[in-house]
Amino acid sequence: MQSITEAQVATVLDLSSAISALREAFLQHGRGQAQVLARHRAMAPIGGASLAISAMGAILDADGALPAVLGTKVYSARNGKYNFLVSLFSANTGEAIATLEANEFTRLRTAAATAVAADLLALPDARTLAVFGAGIQGRAHAQALARVRRFERVLVCARSGSEAFAAELQASLGLPVQAVDAATAASQADVIATATRSPVPLFDGALVRPGAFVAAVGSSTAKARELDDTLLGRAALVAVEWQEAALHEAGDIVQAAPGVIAPGRLVELGELLVNARPRAAQDIIVYKSVGIGLEDVALARLVAHRLGAC
Repeated sequence: MQSITEAQVATVLDLSSAISALREAFLQHGRGQAQVLARHRAMAPIGGASLAISAMGAILDADGALPAVLGTKVYSARNGKYNFLVSLFSANTGEAIATLEANEFTRLRTAAATAVAADLLALPDARTLAVFGAGIQGRAHAQALARVRRFERVLVCARSGSEAFAAELQASLGLPVQAVDAATAASQADVIATATRSPVPLFDGALVRPGAFVAAVGSSTAKARELDDTLLGRAALVAVEWQEAALHEAGDIVQAAPGVIAPGRLVELGELLVNARPRAAQDIIVYKSVGIGLEDVALARLVAHRLGAC
């Protein structure tokens, strides 16, 4: 069994590769070839610290040169600081292939999955991107979404540090980036990514323009939400990674009033990749992510393969 460090992961994994790997993993899920292990958590206050341990995983079929694997991600949280590990096993022998430090591809995998959804569901001529949140995921989402659409400008909205964040993104993306308020970002963007820890909706959903694609990725708990019922009610489609996880962990969906998301409008990303649904130019599309083990195992397999472990 190989032990793979963060430094090794960084040498072989990039956003474009991550997006491609996750697209194939979600296609497998949509075809029923991949299975997902739901997230489980245990929490306790010890020594004055707030502690949690979580685990999730998946089984993936072979994909070209990539072998069939089983994997789990386990991670600790101490006072809101996380550390991640993935264990990967061979589906052919059941033996352990590798253990990977997973902070780096946990950063990438959420944004890469959003890029898969945006590439499928955002309008091809989307030109303005809005990012809520100036943290790691806000940065990663700006970079990932810029790989699937030709944006002409970026708007950023954050509780603090928005001007510095805008300057950083402008330098890295080579696009005009402006710090704005929430109403401006929500009303002017063709693609919106919310990557905050806000427990309450960030903006009035009535402001979102027809045809917009909105990705909410900031929370994986039922107690927090970034989108309001107004926006969810306007959405022609609400795409999720896996319905079982979304119905238990997505506060935007769990807290929605009965009937806001009509039956048939909540659809898994894999299903949409396999059987694309036509959309009108005026349709608002929402993608709600909580993060599932399918994403972690797919990237762990890619990294392990590139490093010769499988």
